[in-house]
Amino acid sequence: MSLIRPFRGLRPKPECANDVVAPPYDVLNTQEARQRATGRPRSFLHISKPEIDLPADIDPFDAQVYAKGKENFAKMIAEQVLIRDAKPCYYAYRLVMGNHQQIGLVAIASVADYNTNRIRKHEFTRPDKEDDRVRQIDALNAQTGPVFLTYRRDASVDAIINTVITGKPVYDLVADDGVKHTLWVIDDEKQIAVLTKTFDAMPCLYIADGHHRSAAASRVAAMRHQTGDANTAASHNYFLSVVFPDNQMQILDYNRVIRDLHGMNAEQFKQRIATAFDCEPVATAYKPQRTGEFGMYLDGTWYRLNIKPELIPQQDPVGRLDVSLLQNHLISPVLGIADPRRDKRIDFVGGIRGLAELQRRVDSGEMQVAFALHPTQLSDLMAVADANEVMPPKSTWFEPKLADGLVSHVLD
Repeated sequence: MSLIRPFRGLRPKPECANDVVAPPYDVLNTQEARQRATGRPRSFLHISKPEIDLPADIDPFDAQVYAKGKENFAKMIAEQVLIRDAKPCYYAYRLVMGNHQQIGLVAIASVADYNTNRIRKHEFTRPDKEDDRVRQIDALNAQTGPVFLTYRRDASVDAIINTVITGKPVYDLVADDGVKHTLWVIDDEKQIAVLTKTFDAMPCLYIADGHHRSAAASRVAAMRHQTGDANTAASHNYFLSVVFPDNQMQILDYNRVIRDLHGMNAEQFKQRIATAFDCEPVATAYKPQRTGEFGMYLDGTWYRLNIKPELIPQQDPVGRLDVSLLQNHLISPVLGIADPRRDKRIDFVGGIRGLAELQRRVDSGEMQVAFALHPTQLSDLMAVADANEVMPPKSTWFEPKLADGLVSHVLD
């Protein structure tokens, strides 16, 4: 079995692409998806968030939701809004957000290699979210949300991609959020063979985003094996992916806001954190410039925090992460939040929202203190995955996000 392989993508007719393409299913809540899809019957949100077509009080995990998604998916195929390519292809996929550009390869990746950790993970998954994706894949008999993978840059892959993107794309559109999505079909047999062989020679791939989607694909494959479909070449043994070179990836900061100071006033709190951090006030909102440095907004003032160097465990790929340093030396021991996955006193704010959002949430009285972090580095993510370790929750925020509906993978 190959690490990746081409597939017969199911994708919009070119004239329908602008109407179909939608944000990933997990970046919008039901109300936002309902608003976004209003007046847009071809939006992929009718497939990825089908509760928007059911009564407002429906549970998003109700069996009717998955049945509605299946119905909507079948309708868009029957109406030829979505058409399947006649032969297996790869696809070059370019994302442009502001001054940032990245170009990846749309492919299907091996479940077997995921199971043996050749496709490496860095996060725990939640059973309820896995269950949701399993039910969605099983209902549609397709994978519609791509897993975001990365690999160490390879010159042979670069050469083919750079040749492909000189041709005419099948789609070139700008989504509602201003991100530009461009797709080229790679159907040349020689290029396909070189790409497959080049990736087969790689020691591993890394999951950047999509741990629940890949885990769900593995579970669906296992279910189908149990029902007698043990053909290793069957499409359910692969999952929909977009694979980007590491040198093009963009990770933004993932910041923290805390509801209270665990019974302390601001001065007592600052005294407590002084055992582990040097703290000095700054004139404006502070964005950390390096690892080991943090911005803190408290009581109307921004501060720069620097953790004491002797507290950084340089040989520990998880412990040396900024998210770990803040959690282990401040959020847990000082603020009493030992389990940030479940504690309702902490919330997380993606860097795409900016430092103004941190300040707003504290000034509103909703939260009492905010922390701005330096973005996790991709090399650190890879080191954690290589060590078969797991990163703390909410360690990475990748931008731009992949679109749903651009290419789907049907399970034959």
